[in-house]
Amino acid sequence: MIAIGCLALVVLPLIGLALGGFLGGPTGAKWGAATGFVLALGLCGISSYALLKAARRK
Repeated sequence: MIAIGCLALVVLPLIGLALGGFLGGPTGAKWGAATGFVLALGLCGISSYALLKAARRK
């Protein structure tokens, strides 16, 4: 779970950058990268929470 969240911190901003650059130029690239980073942080936070929740059950 944590690996997916950490990998998303790299992959999602790059996808947002490329897609935003393709659709909206330089401004779209900035917005796309920022949106991808925020989504990746959310995914990382959710996976970290799930890991902590699972570790407490043992």
